[in-house]
Amino acid sequence: MYIKKIELYNFRNYKEEKISFNEKVNLFLGNNAQGKTNLLEGIYLNAFGKSFKNVKDKELIRFGEEFCRIKTTIHKNDEDEVVEIFINQDGKKGIKREGVKLKKASELLEEYYMIVFSPEDMKIVKEEPEKRRRFINRELCQIRKGYLNDFNNYRKILKQRNAYLKELYIEDAVLDVWDLELAEYGSRIIQKRKEFIEMLGPVCSNINESITGGKESLDIKYESSINEEGNIKETFYDILQQNRSSDKRNRTTGKGPHKDDLKISSNGIDLRKFGSQGQQRTAALSLKLSEIEIIEKETGEKPVLLLDDVLSELDNERQMYLINSLGENQLFVTTTDIVDAVAEKLPKGKIFKINNGKVSFNS
Repeated sequence: MYIKKIELYNFRNYKEEKISFNEKVNLFLGNNAQGKTNLLEGIYLNAFGKSFKNVKDKELIRFGEEFCRIKTTIHKNDEDEVVEIFINQDGKKGIKREGVKLKKASELLEEYYMIVFSPEDMKIVKEEPEKRRRFINRELCQIRKGYLNDFNNYRKILKQRNAYLKELYIEDAVLDVWDLELAEYGSRIIQKRKEFIEMLGPVCSNINESITGGKESLDIKYESSINEEGNIKETFYDILQQNRSSDKRNRTTGKGPHKDDLKISSNGIDLRKFGSQGQQRTAALSLKLSEIEIIEKETGEKPVLLLDDVLSELDNERQMYLINSLGENQLFVTTTDIVDAVAEKLPKGKIFKINNGKVSFNS
């Protein structure tokens, strides 16, 4: 699978652009704030139905315009397929695949596999747990059918429960209904996350050892706020009951997969607390590269890779390792500059220049 071309209309700082891509390497050069990340955001949007940034859909519309439209042609199984997304100022979104309207964005996940490397990903090890949960969720949405549905249902019920906990009068019978549903969906989420981390751990450790020349290995553990012994659903429900008084007092749900985290250690050292910046970035790079291997193993497909100015976050040695690890995947790279040694390692492809929302083909 590869992205063949994209058409952007009133998207971010793009008025109207049509770009044909190389099936292997596409390098986008330009100064900051010219639209490089916006282009990758448009590519990602048509694979996931949403941005990889934490933004509202209507914020994707070019300033002063009433709507935006992104149309992508994807080549898969020797055929071209067109995905089109339309967003208006009300934030309403329509998605079509081959001219047929999709009922929900999650239907796109059944077809396309994509991984984003961003500067934020290089901070995944040292920053707040929410970033590590997002890493897990994004991956599981691609490789485990039903995970996104469980996650969305859990999040919806959690929101309702938390809103009710802020009411003046709270009935335990009402909480019981939500607790049963939270336990149902939450236990599925925890189980799938545990299985994923068990699969991820050895892959990630091997990559980290390769980057460090065998000096450092990683140990990754899923840290749950739910005691995972025995039946997770029953345990989660019991914990919700036990913590009901504190939840009422704090007016929020204190236990569940929305509070869980990853513990990432190297040679017995907790990298979040005590790792050097180099160790943290190496571990983060290992996590992201593990995604490629796992998607290929689980789906038989090579994911499209989006590298959004991530080379600037790595030293030359780690840049070279990353480039050498990318294999046969289609690659989109944005950067303000690229060193000759790294550029020479990239397979031949297309080089584009982006300036103020306009894309020109350099070679």
